[in-house]
Amino acid sequence: MNRKVKNAASNLIMGVTLSCISMAINSGIGDQIVLAKSTNSQNCDIFAYVTDTDPKGLNVRSGASINNKILGQIPINETVKIIAAAGDWVQITDASDGFPGTGWVFVPKLGISTRGYGTNGVDLYASTSQQSRKIRRVPSSVSIKLLGCQGDWAQVEYEGIRGWLAREDQCGAALTTCS
Repeated sequence: MNRKVKNAASNLIMGVTLSCISMAINSGIGDQIVLAKSTNSQNCDIFAYVTDTDPKGLNVRSGASINNKILGQIPINETVKIIAAAGDWVQITDASDGFPGTGWVFVPKLGISTRGYGTNGVDLYASTSQQSRKIRRVPSSVSIKLLGCQGDWAQVEYEGIRGWLAREDQCGAALTTCS
């Protein structure tokens, strides 16, 4: 083969390779591959409410990345069921209004409150077991920062303390007391 043909073939291969890489990056496939390799998804079974104040609502995406396609929106204060968590993203379904399907949302755009009405508050645990160490008492009926979930436990933060909130102490509705 002469030098011109070799250079043309080499340039063609390089161009196709770069095009494929560019397509993977721009379509979000690269993020999905990285997410699948770097973050294990946890199954969840909790409820939360939308805190995003964007007038269009909280974006629901096809995957756990801002590069994934927007499937729809959910208005503020609507309740969602969280069925999985992967890093800072949760998979939701059963929105009380807005988006009718299943998709992924950024967890800092969701909220959760404590129950414990008529008590002196609820406990935060060191792990997802009520036999684990109690690390903080949280007042009843307060909003706390949702960080993630595992099973029917919510990982939360209250006044800088991170812990796990048991299912019976969670309120995933913004406009009701969950009593």
